[in-house]
Amino acid sequence: MTDFTQGRIGRQIITFSIPIILGNFFMQFYQIVDSIIVGQVLGKEALAAVGAAFPVIFAVIALMIGIGSGASVVIAQYFGAKQTEKVITASDTIHIFFISVSIIIGILAYFFSEDVFRFIDLPEDILPLAVPYLQVYLGGIVFMFGFQTINAILRGVGDSKTPLYFLVLSSLLNVVLDIAFVLWFGWGIVGAAWATVLASAVAYFASIYYINRKDFFFRIDLFRLKFDKKIFGQSVRYGLPTGIQQSVVAYGMVALMSIVSGFGTDVVAGYSIGIRVENLAVIPAMNFALALQSFTGQNVGAGRWDRVREGLKKTLIFSSITCVIITTLIVLWGREILMMFTSDIQVINVGEEYLVIVSSFYLLFSSMFVINGMLRGAGAVIVPMFTTMISLWLVRIPLAVWFSREIGEVGIWWSVPAGWALGLILSYVYYKTGKWKKHSLFAKGDF
Repeated sequence: MTDFTQGRIGRQIITFSIPIILGNFFMQFYQIVDSIIVGQVLGKEALAAVGAAFPVIFAVIALMIGIGSGASVVIAQYFGAKQTEKVITASDTIHIFFISVSIIIGILAYFFSEDVFRFIDLPEDILPLAVPYLQVYLGGIVFMFGFQTINAILRGVGDSKTPLYFLVLSSLLNVVLDIAFVLWFGWGIVGAAWATVLASAVAYFASIYYINRKDFFFRIDLFRLKFDKKIFGQSVRYGLPTGIQQSVVAYGMVALMSIVSGFGTDVVAGYSIGIRVENLAVIPAMNFALALQSFTGQNVGAGRWDRVREGLKKTLIFSSITCVIITTLIVLWGREILMMFTSDIQVINVGEEYLVIVSSFYLLFSSMFVINGMLRGAGAVIVPMFTTMISLWLVRIPLAVWFSREIGEVGIWWSVPAGWALGLILSYVYYKTGKWKKHSLFAKGDF
């Protein structure tokens, strides 16, 4: 665990960020390997099916990601204020919530997966593959939620190394199971989904066992969890706007997939592998923002506003340098990376077209995400929600529709940086007002 309220700021953020970045790298690594195996062994239709399922999965779990983020903020602020009993209660509360909701999601996924894909006009040759994949994946979402819950708790108390160990375990196990289920057992695309579910289950229970055996100040007993309405309300208050923000992004991705689907299987597959590479490329920016969120939460709890401001400056520098390097790598070698997924030239051309355009503007995305991470850590979660809604639904989606009609699928790609630019402007303007300082638990007397 790390106390962010004292010590060298830059070193703390880097040290805390690196395990999160590595952990998410491994998580994206197994997803990329999953897509490579599916694309090379089962063909571009199966590859497109996995890609089409991704925005639907994100749409389903987006709200829960937000609640988890809110819980992490609450835990960080209580930990910064040295109120460890409330940290333990918050851990129990969020666990109960996630387990309950994940069971409901699994049931709904079983009955309504096909309806969802028909709603977004998924091509008929992809539909029979996408439906069972989504049913199995969301049927095991309880283990993924549970694992992410533990990660959120540990980040809140300043521990980013323990989640890394189990993310590595989960990722490597997922790759092994992918190979076994798809190549050896011949389970097809459903085998890829089962690999993810089982790997997540192993990581979840292993992390619980580890925490309970180590000398942490809290333990996780799934049979003796206690629910606290007040702390759950605090988590929802901080997490619901972030969850709505994530949902807005997720449904925007579904809307974009619906637009992309109109251009056929090759474009869906190319867009899908482009997104897979992009998910890997934006890991540093997103995880610097997560680190800053925990850093900000603790320092807000301790009343160290000077450290909050300095933390934002240093994080912006770190993430910007990283983004420039990543953009350069993608522009120079993006095509070679895409060729690992498929040998279909048309699919590769679409993926390369997407990556070259969008990666050129990663600096905008990075800066926007980091500023929003600081705002969420301070408890000012409403503004990031609204800036995301405006930039996505008033800029990106309308431009995607308009441009795609004028210049084809490439118009969809150009709508992405346009949305990021507006989101960055709005977030920065709000930060400069200083009104975000009034939104912590302690400023509201809610402790």
